[in-house]
Amino acid sequence: MTTPTAFDFKATSISGNDVSLSEYAGRLLLIVNVASKCGLTPQYAGLESLWRTYGERGLTVLGFPCDQFANQEPGTEAQIAEFCTVNYGVTFPMFAKVLVNGDDAHPLWQWLRAQAPGMLGSEAIKWNFTKFLVARDGSVLQRFGPTEPPESLVPAIEAALA
Repeated sequence: MTTPTAFDFKATSISGNDVSLSEYAGRLLLIVNVASKCGLTPQYAGLESLWRTYGERGLTVLGFPCDQFANQEPGTEAQIAEFCTVNYGVTFPMFAKVLVNGDDAHPLWQWLRAQAPGMLGSEAIKWNFTKFLVARDGSVLQRFGPTEPPESLVPAIEAALA
């Protein structure tokens, strides 16, 4: 049996379509749980900048709205999409709201947590804007904490794209 990769999972796009992450096979992925009403929400601008800067070189940013942290993503998918576009010019792929922690967490997030535990080996996602850098082969390279600004990931992204 082969070890699963990020490309083995499916998710629902923010517009309601089923998406196989195999569509991104061969690309470097930055998978992030996002929220519209969080103190870290301005990170959308940095994530969009990474997508625009490195997209042609093979990076895709994937945003997964999550309302598990202090109800900071209360809107519908349509409201979230509009907020991201109007306020941050987001053009990177966005998905429907997911749970990232607990038994009912989206299978992709269960897998990400297990592949790259956080501080002291804890698998739990601590807050919005936790970021996972996934290699072109679908394996997890690194987990970045919520407060790490997107621009701080540039060295890791450049190394993975080299």
